[in-house]
Amino acid sequence: MSFEDENLAKEKVFRDPVHNYIYVENKIILDLINTPEFQRLRRIKQLGTASLIFHGAEHSRFGHSLGVYEITRRICNLFQRNYPSKTADDGLWDDSQRSVALCAALLHDIGHGPYSHTFEHIFHTDHEQITTQIITSPETNINKVLKRVSPDFPKQVASVIDHTYPNQQVVQLISSQIDADRMDYLQRDAYYTGTNYGKFDLERILRVMRPYRGGITFEISGMHAVEDYILSRFQMYLQIYFHPVSRAMEAILEHLLKRADVLYKNDQPDNNFTPHMLLPFFDHSFTLKEYLALDDGVLTTYFAQWRDAPDKILSDLAARFLDRRPLKSITYSADTEKLLPKLRDLIQTSGFNSDYYTAVNDSYNLPYDTYNPQEAKPQTQIELMQPNGDLVELSELSTLVAAVSGKVAGDQRFFFPQEMLSRHQNIEIFDPIYEEFQSYISNNQIIKPQ
Repeated sequence: MSFEDENLAKEKVFRDPVHNYIYVENKIILDLINTPEFQRLRRIKQLGTASLIFHGAEHSRFGHSLGVYEITRRICNLFQRNYPSKTADDGLWDDSQRSVALCAALLHDIGHGPYSHTFEHIFHTDHEQITTQIITSPETNINKVLKRVSPDFPKQVASVIDHTYPNQQVVQLISSQIDADRMDYLQRDAYYTGTNYGKFDLERILRVMRPYRGGITFEISGMHAVEDYILSRFQMYLQIYFHPVSRAMEAILEHLLKRADVLYKNDQPDNNFTPHMLLPFFDHSFTLKEYLALDDGVLTTYFAQWRDAPDKILSDLAARFLDRRPLKSITYSADTEKLLPKLRDLIQTSGFNSDYYTAVNDSYNLPYDTYNPQEAKPQTQIELMQPNGDLVELSELSTLVAAVSGKVAGDQRFFFPQEMLSRHQNIEIFDPIYEEFQSYISNNQIIKPQ
């Protein structure tokens, strides 16, 4: 049975604050949404710890995945209406690609774990690999639904996710420097954080987007809308995704999971506090079923139990995370990085285990990255189409984008307990240590003391 054979007699809609309505016209899509694997995304926050800074950011990967599907659906409609393929290899839109594009858009984040990137870093998982596994494993409901299209359809969808699908138009719709994924999460994250940084003219960008033989391009008349998108993405990274307090909470979360892992591996389990659902991840031998059993709520339940754990570090870190008591942070440079061991020693002397109460983190982003074939994963550059059909790379025409192209923005930070900045803790013995520690800080930066 083909994808088109399962079109619904009447379309279904999801009411959405970003796109108003999300339209589902095909039973394959509806059945994918209703699988347990996809419904699990309701229980995983899109922005992880950022909701502890921007209280409105409670939205989930479920809503984002629907949004990416909706943008892709609209692009397919525009391409079919305005640029339908007439002959093989004419570089225009072949609407038989709609089914794989829509399914890949909907499922692109299906493999995310709880607290996404922090979880990946601790347990060495890869959400893209797990996404591919969920799509291709005969054990999943996702796979069973996709196989209704054809036996090899799951592999086609998975190949879009891992960028090996032969049609670059479809791949770039889902993953490029300006794709349906980024266009949804910028608008959605801006809406839920209550900020304006991620807002750009989505309608205009969709109108000037067009297929060509090498992938996706944009009419030159829409250059300013693309510039606006680039700058919106840049600001969202600096103001939201790289927020220092969000990174501080991620550091606590990382150390909390690391402490639980260490206690387990040192044979210090306490049955009242053993995180049984996490043990396969401590052992690095988890199954897909065990992975899919996890969500943010499972981890939060363990954190609540660990508040009362006999291990003081585990219980304290759990309380700091649940009660939103972030680490403080200061920036450092290549010149002051050599002072970090001294600061760690002072923190250790004050009674904090520096392995669990200090961290370094660097967050950098390129607003726009031109194509570099020497990179391990070279970026797909943004091409503009001139009236005669010639293509020109965005930064060659846009002085605005050229000004930020290849320019790294962000900072590197040292995280430490807020208590190190205290002066009145009724522990006079530590006062000289606190004073010495603070002598290394000025204007939220590490400095060499006078």
